[in-house]
Order: sequence, then C-alpha cells, then structure tokens
Amino acid sequence: MACVHDHSCEEHNCSSDWSLYQHIDIPKVKALNESVGGSVKSVFKAWDQRLDNSEGFLESNEGDPELLVFIPFTSDVKIKSISVVGGAAGTSPSKMRAFINREGIDFSDAQNMQPIQEWELAENLQGVLEYQTRYAKFQSVGNLTLHFPDNFGGETTQIYYIGLKGEATQLRRDVVATIVYEVMPNPSDHKTNADGGGGLSQVE
Repeated sequence: MACVHDHSCEEHNCSSDWSLYQHIDIPKVKALNESVGGSVKSVFKAWDQRLDNSEGFLESNEGDPELLVFIPFTSDVKIKSISVVGGAAGTSPSKMRAFINREGIDFSDAQNMQPIQEWELAENLQGVLEYQTRYAKFQSVGNLTLHFPDNFGGETTQIYYIGLKGEATQLRRDVVATIVYEVMPNPSDHKTNADGGGGLSQVE
C-alpha cells in the first residue's frame, strides 16, 4: 500500500519526528552488488534532502539489477512506512522485499526465504510515495534487509534515497542487556534509575 504525499505532512505525521534516519547505524549499512563500494550510505538522509543527489547514489553492477541492502539500527525501532526514490530510464527498482532481524543474508538466502512483506514499486522519481508496512510485524526491529530483485528494464538499478518512518525506543541495543542485568538483581538499589524513565517499555 502506497501513500501519495499530496496532503499536508503536518496533518499526517510525515514530519521529521517520525523519521528513523537518526536511528540508522549508517557506518554499518552495507549493500551487495553495489558498483561503487560504500555508496549505499549516501541514500540515507533527512526527508527534506531526499532529492539532493550531490552525495551520490547506489547503483548495481551493469547488467545485474539486483541489490540487497542491510540496515542496522542503533536502537530497536517500529517501522510504519518505507520510501524509495529510484533513477530514471527504467533504473528504478520495481519490487522490494523486506526481512527483519536477519544478519548476513546473501542473494541466495533472499531469493529462497519468505520475506516478512513485499511490495510492487512504482517509479517514485519525485519522492512522493511511501509504502506502508504491516505495522504489527515491524515491531522491535534491530536490523532491516531490503531486497530489490529487479527494475523497470534498465541495465542497472539506481537508488537515490531510502527513507524509513516509525518510532524508536530510548535505549541503544548494546546497553539494554547491561541495564537489565544491573536493575534486576537489586531493584531497591537502583530505584532512581528504574523510576527515571530508563526506556524499557512493556511489551503490549
């Protein structure tokens, strides 16, 4: 399901408050089959910069349109929607498949595994489309892998922007275990920490 942005963003929670850009661990973002190593990092930017291509773009190797993008987060997130701005002349990805909390996926895995959700994409050159997730399935996401198996007939697949919207927890993933370990043995000794909004939320 795609959301077309011809409405007021303030009324539809499209503001930067819902952007997960600041929660992406960009140094650890990776892509398979990118023609320029590390170029995938350039596609993650603020929503209002989504059409700014000055920092480069992600492109597959010539004659092989398939791309696989691994996106880790600095905290668990809940993903509401995904936006992808592709290239012109048939180079935009035509399909997107998502896997969550699966590290080290290669093309063989992606082709054989059942994604948590998949979408048929439109050519979104102006960045006005967002694809809604099945929100209940995109809870407690520590990392997201996006598989783009094909495009609209171009020799390569080009991606200029990937935007994620949703909510993030207050805790970094690498400190959650430490906090639980410290708080649980002697709760009375850590009353201030426990009562101070440490960010451990109750699962609903």
